[in-house]
Amino acid sequence: MTLVQMQPRSTNATAAGRTVADAMDTAGPQVCDDMTVEVALAVMASARTGHLLVCDDSGRCTGLVTHAQLAAVRDGSTYSDRVRLRDILGDRGPFTSPVTTMAEAGHMMRYSDVDAVPVVDEHGSALGVLALAR
Repeated sequence: MTLVQMQPRSTNATAAGRTVADAMDTAGPQVCDDMTVEVALAVMASARTGHLLVCDDSGRCTGLVTHAQLAAVRDGSTYSDRVRLRDILGDRGPFTSPVTTMAEAGHMMRYSDVDAVPVVDEHGSALGVLALAR
């Protein structure tokens, strides 16, 4: 796995000193956790993205869902059209901070076996997304 810079940014930092802020993508589509899986899939399709940031009523990021996760839920035997994103998020996280080094973020993502994580500020608001390439 290698880390991918989603948006080119000019920086004088060396590769070892790069932070998540140097490589994160913009936050992209954010949806409320009371949205249903079907509506989330439609939003994802119209935005042409593979993931959505999920926020609670106060605007705090509660997680990230991928198309694969939503499709698996929709195709499950217990699925109903009432299933909301908050019902499938499970444990909160993982998340990362914009000041985390790329090395630390990459290690955490590999350990957590995720391809993308929300980047949040000290208040839990989503600032962007850090994605890995396989």
